[in-house]
Amino acid sequence: MEEQTLDFSDYLDAFKRRRTSILVIAVAVFLMGALAALLWPATYKSSATILIKEQDIPPELVQSTVTSFASQRIQGISQRVMARPNLLEIIDKYKLYQDEKERLTTEEIVDEMRDNIGLDLIDADVVDPRTGRPMAATIAFQLSFSGENPNQVQKVTNELMSLYLKENLKERSEKANETYVFLKDESERLENEIVDLQAKLATFKEQHVNSLPELQQLNLNLMDRSEREMSDVDNQIRAQEQTKIYLQSQLAQIKPYGADASLDPKTRLQALRTDYLRLLARYSADHPDVIRTKREIEGLEKETGQVDSSAEQLKQIEALKGELATLRKKYSPKHPDVVKLERQLKALEQSVDNIPAPSKLASSASDNPDNPAYIQIHTQIEAADTEIRSLQTKKAGLQKKLGDYEQRLTETPQVEREYTTLQRNLEDTVHEYQDIRTKLTSAEIAQELEKDSKGERFEIVEPPILPEEPVSPNRPAILFLSFVLALGCGIGYAALGESMDDAVHSSKSIAMAVGTTPLAVIPYMENDREIRQRKRRIATKATAAAAVIVLAVAAVHFLWQPLDVLWYKALRKADVVINT
Repeated sequence: MEEQTLDFSDYLDAFKRRRTSILVIAVAVFLMGALAALLWPATYKSSATILIKEQDIPPELVQSTVTSFASQRIQGISQRVMARPNLLEIIDKYKLYQDEKERLTTEEIVDEMRDNIGLDLIDADVVDPRTGRPMAATIAFQLSFSGENPNQVQKVTNELMSLYLKENLKERSEKANETYVFLKDESERLENEIVDLQAKLATFKEQHVNSLPELQQLNLNLMDRSEREMSDVDNQIRAQEQTKIYLQSQLAQIKPYGADASLDPKTRLQALRTDYLRLLARYSADHPDVIRTKREIEGLEKETGQVDSSAEQLKQIEALKGELATLRKKYSPKHPDVVKLERQLKALEQSVDNIPAPSKLASSASDNPDNPAYIQIHTQIEAADTEIRSLQTKKAGLQKKLGDYEQRLTETPQVEREYTTLQRNLEDTVHEYQDIRTKLTSAEIAQELEKDSKGERFEIVEPPILPEEPVSPNRPAILFLSFVLALGCGIGYAALGESMDDAVHSSKSIAMAVGTTPLAVIPYMENDREIRQRKRRIATKATAAAAVIVLAVAAVHFLWQPLDVLWYKALRKADVVINT
């Protein structure tokens, strides 16, 4: 059997058959949507716009201690403002969420208030003065609060705005104060450290006062001067020794007594000793003159009791050594005078070695000479001995000084390393202290900048105002959606009913049922009673529709907006549309 397609008349017939159910369902759905739009509580929103104003004094002159980005600071302030104690205080102060307190916990109420608080950052493209590149910077932000009571919404928004301004000032002041206190503590710590380092450096200088690096050149100069002085002393000692030798030779030729001293045994003994040394320098020990002179000396020594002549000979040996050193500087080693003096010195040294142990025989002769010339030369010899001893003492002192100077120069490298380390630590600490002091001065100026409110601050551009119209719900949109949903539900119900209805309503249905077309169609003939019932139903429906329209108009007038205001708004919008 061929399936017959439905045309417009079929749809129209179906609508006529089910118009009542379509109308009832559509009206019911629309009324539910309209009630939802009319009974949904209005939500009002109040907003405040706050500008982030730069500091009045250029940053090149006064650097602020707050260097974070504005958006970062705003987020930090938001976390502190939206803290649980602050929000609970606002809720209690303005009696918010009274109905919710009966069915929600405190934490849920606080979360709901956080959801009702809005924070929108306003960015703008600016040029970064440090890099010269364009960047997005936060120049302002908008703070809002939503609620059912417009008066409460305005007051709460104003309270939140005040908290933001207060927290910003508090944060900047605290950061400036914390920076100042930190730098001040660091300054005091470094100052104490400098004092300690200076004390250590002073103690180190006292311990190594003669080995400091800056005294190295002075020690070298002193060492050179001491060496020159020692050389001069050596020359003076040699000169005094030569003078002594000369005086001793003169003294040997002078009689110690004023009378004829040729018979004096002591004088004779001295003369023979001198001749003996002279003969030893010229001849060997076996020469007859040497043996004869030696026998005479031994006889006089027994007579005078002055057997021990080693001391005198040792003095003569020292004198000969000095004279030999002088001759070696003047002549070569093979010079006759040098060879003669070396032979004499050698003989005298051998004579000293052969002298027996000194005897302690008492001298019977008087030992007090009375010859003035002898006494004068003897005095000069003693003065020369005194001068030599003084020069030798001076030489020993100079040698000790040279040793000290050498010790100082030896210790200087090690002292220099430790001294340089202490000096470098002191210089670094002083440099760091000066840097901290400079920053401390800047922090103090920045602190005064924040106290005088000359730094970056929040400035109210638009204070919160009393909202006149709710921001939600959007009642016209809800009504429109309710109308569309009502039509859809009614038509959908009709379509579903038709698809499930097996009754015969037209000739097409009969043809589809029996497989053949009917010969004729007899229309339904209404009687008078059915006609009157139909008219009453139409009147009832019209009255119900009029009542619904009147109720809808009344609800719009009393629950949403007065009709005259709505009419004037419509006229203004129409004028705008026409003019554009």
